[in-house]
Amino acid sequence: MVGIVNYGAGNIFSLTAALDRVGIGYGMINEEADFDQYERIIIPGVGHAGAAMSKLQESGLIAKIIALEKPVLGICVGMQLLTAYSEEGDADLLHIIPLRTLHFDQRIGEKVPHMGWNSISPKNDCPLFQDVPDNSYFYFVHSYYIEADAQLSGALCNYGIEFSAAIQRDNFFGVQFHPEKSGLVGEQVLRNFAKL
Repeated sequence: MVGIVNYGAGNIFSLTAALDRVGIGYGMINEEADFDQYERIIIPGVGHAGAAMSKLQESGLIAKIIALEKPVLGICVGMQLLTAYSEEGDADLLHIIPLRTLHFDQRIGEKVPHMGWNSISPKNDCPLFQDVPDNSYFYFVHSYYIEADAQLSGALCNYGIEFSAAIQRDNFFGVQFHPEKSGLVGEQVLRNFAKL
């Protein structure tokens, strides 16, 4: 069973629809005690990283999330929350993965937001991408990106600049793309997470 952190900043419907499609059981985490019911945790997120962090602080769940030893998957803004800092709202984040979330606009000549399908290159034998062909296409919608890192990037993507399409550190994982909107390869990523 997967627990979805319900802190008011996630597109939960499309995620639960994808989990239903692949037969992964789930429930909502609304308070600290709920974490104990699930073997794996997903932190969804859409919109503004600074605002999402404020909502997470209001939820009272931050200390529990940081202390988790179960597999954790952050999706989109949920992935960005795992980093140390975001230029979006000049926000101090969870500091679980020591990378920064930066704005495309000041660094590339491409249209922002980065929206649509883009190929990724899995790195570091990231278990999220088992049975996912190299250069598979995933669906992205974001204006901020997490810097690429040789040790902490689980997959890379290029959109005017190379950035982390996925990150990993110990039991914490994140994907910038939306696996729930990425067809069969996205469903495979969710299946792989459910087996960690």
